[in-house]
Amino acid sequence: MPIVLIRIFGWSIVTVLVVFLVNNYLMVWREWPGVLAVFAHHQLFGVDALSDSLSSEALGMAWGQLVAYGAAVIVAVIYVQRGGEKTLREDSDTFTALATYIIRAAFWMVLLVGATDALISFLRVENLLHLITGEALATELGRPQFRAPMVHVPLVLLSMVIAGFTRSLGFTWLALLVVVAELLIVFSRFVFSYEQAFMGDLVRFWYAALFLFASAYTLLEDGHVRVDVLYASFSRKTKGLINAVGSLVLGASLCAVILTLGMGGKANIINSPMLSYEVSQSGFGMYVKYLMAGFLAIFAISMLIQFTAYMLSGIADYRGDPGGRAYDEDPVH
Repeated sequence: MPIVLIRIFGWSIVTVLVVFLVNNYLMVWREWPGVLAVFAHHQLFGVDALSDSLSSEALGMAWGQLVAYGAAVIVAVIYVQRGGEKTLREDSDTFTALATYIIRAAFWMVLLVGATDALISFLRVENLLHLITGEALATELGRPQFRAPMVHVPLVLLSMVIAGFTRSLGFTWLALLVVVAELLIVFSRFVFSYEQAFMGDLVRFWYAALFLFASAYTLLEDGHVRVDVLYASFSRKTKGLINAVGSLVLGASLCAVILTLGMGGKANIINSPMLSYEVSQSGFGMYVKYLMAGFLAIFAISMLIQFTAYMLSGIADYRGDPGGRAYDEDPVH
């Protein structure tokens, strides 16, 4: 297969992913009808007809969302054709850098949001928040529909900015924070007989982030557990082919299933908690449960991009292109 077609395929995965996320935002948050509305309106591919027919405006929106996927592939073709003679490894490095940025921003997000929300929860449970913010604002901060957009969202945006200027992924620090947060629970419970719901929520918030966000980085470093029966004896070319096919058939497909099932509609398992700003039922706990649902989306997005990078790198190994991983090195498990 010509290298240009491989590059177009890799870039198409990423551009289609971007369109999927934009369409999901438009459908869930802006009340656009979604791609399936086109099939339902025309009763195509076995999709059940809508109970109410779409207006011409809504049908146009739905068609626009559908056509956007085709436009994403065209953008990928144009970029590859006009992007010069880049190698598969250069594209792989670009995708890796993108996945790394997403994870880096997610790390700062869980750090800032977790610490800030835990502080607010502590002040609320100790009846101190109103002394700092006033009664009206303290009451509003007790509502997830206020705290999420007015406190969490600005911190998420700040995290994206910070991630653009830092280069450390911070997983070591996040692991340390998990240990410190758990240690505080132990000391406060057994020494001071003090424990609140937000303390356990913070540990779970950081702990979930550590395992889900580190997956893409672990894939990059070949640190996932590999049940090796035949792989070690294969040639570099065969290993590259296995990695490329496995990344596409097993890895990318899994990520696509997670995103489709989790974000296919408003009631799906990722969209629904985030749309309602779902919180735990533990009284004065943290208001971050809806973000933990979003962790699944970040996991799938970062892993899909990294699997694409891994696929391109594997094909480069199969082709015998220079550079790449030394397969005879011992991977870290």
